[in-house]
Amino acid sequence: MTEKTWNVSLTEIQKLQALDRQAHLHSFTDPQAMVQAPPFLMQKAAGSQVMGQGIQLLDAMAGLGNVNIGYGRAEMAEVAYGVMRDLSYYHTFAGITNPWAARLTELLMEIVPSQFNKVFYANSGSEAVETAIKMARLYWKREGREDKHLIISRDFAYHGSTIASSALNGLRVMHEDFGTETSEDALHVEAPFWYRFGGEMEFEEFGRYAAKCLEEKIIEVGADNIAAFIGEPVQATLGCIIPPKSYWPEIERICRDHDILLIADEVVTGLGRTGEWFGQETFNFSADIMTLAKGLSSGYQAISATLFNDRVASVIEGEQGVLQHGFTTSAHPVACAVAAQNIKILQKEKLIERIRDDIGPYFKTKLEELLDIPIIGEVRTCGLMAGIELCQDKETRDQYPLEYYLCQHIAQAALETGVIVRPAGNVIVTCPPFIFTHEDVDALVRRLRRAIEFVHDRLKAEGLA
Repeated sequence: MTEKTWNVSLTEIQKLQALDRQAHLHSFTDPQAMVQAPPFLMQKAAGSQVMGQGIQLLDAMAGLGNVNIGYGRAEMAEVAYGVMRDLSYYHTFAGITNPWAARLTELLMEIVPSQFNKVFYANSGSEAVETAIKMARLYWKREGREDKHLIISRDFAYHGSTIASSALNGLRVMHEDFGTETSEDALHVEAPFWYRFGGEMEFEEFGRYAAKCLEEKIIEVGADNIAAFIGEPVQATLGCIIPPKSYWPEIERICRDHDILLIADEVVTGLGRTGEWFGQETFNFSADIMTLAKGLSSGYQAISATLFNDRVASVIEGEQGVLQHGFTTSAHPVACAVAAQNIKILQKEKLIERIRDDIGPYFKTKLEELLDIPIIGEVRTCGLMAGIELCQDKETRDQYPLEYYLCQHIAQAALETGVIVRPAGNVIVTCPPFIFTHEDVDALVRRLRRAIEFVHDRLKAEGLA
């Protein structure tokens, strides 16, 4: 970003906002909000800071949980520029590849869990999940078991925005406008959300109970009709729901016992977010298929990957015809080169080890200081991600009505203190860059406390707290 771009005048900012508002449809945005106020014009970013319209903000969300190595890395720009000069684009259809796709594949095979030996590249997490769904169904069809077509997901899941991936999402509001809640191919079971649904059960006991919900659904529907179970190791997007350690090994056992493929959606957790390279390592389970996206390039280029173990890959690569699946920019040379450079930075700077041994524990300790605020019921952390749960009553764990929009008010108040966090129902989610410092954590907690206490004071003034 040049200084000229950064130092644009107020008149130019307003012109750009007007142009955008005139024709640009924004993701997950109320169109009426765009009528009432112009879009915020983000102009520059460096490290953990983003800047726009003369305002500097600490980004405790790493964009959308994806800018893991931080903003503005010169070496990433240099790699992209070099590849664009050599091979700005070529496809990978009909057995064609490029040097950067080959090198990224080599790097991935060195770091992914050992069962994964094949990879398919796409452009987003939604496309990676779409690929996983299609390949799971292809697997069973080629095995002569076409009835195995159903996919089981969970409440509070988020798997994407395409028709098929959004049908797996576990929140009604994401379905009702598009009719995907009526999909006959997607089923849902209870999430391992102890704070909301654990009742009197101990944490690990609840993990086994939540896994049992999957087995009961399998028995109800019939394993012969089910292709796969898909789950995020941590349900990051809709509340940072961190499962008990008992949960995932039991989920894997159930899938194996009933001959159902297990898909780990590691779009958020993959590439270090949990303090290990992959969430499967953190929670001690092995999937048949894995999706990656956000951390694969740290948001510097659009790229995703779906990986397969030998069981699935051997059937997909069998002698039963052409693989009728792909995207124009799959394994784009620039995206692959940037993703490879991202992985090298993670390795060279030992950023994942730092999450496990230093910044992750500090992040957990400091955020837990917020528990003295009366409306904070739980602080959940895993590596460098957290969910801060609001409650109306700490003893009963009752929630405030969603119509109060408390988390939205807190996120807005936090923005006014200079920090970006994300509301998710009655949870404040934070998912910082891996380069976050102790000082950044201190600033996040200090500013977030001010925002929460401001909203709490308003609740008290209105007799609601």
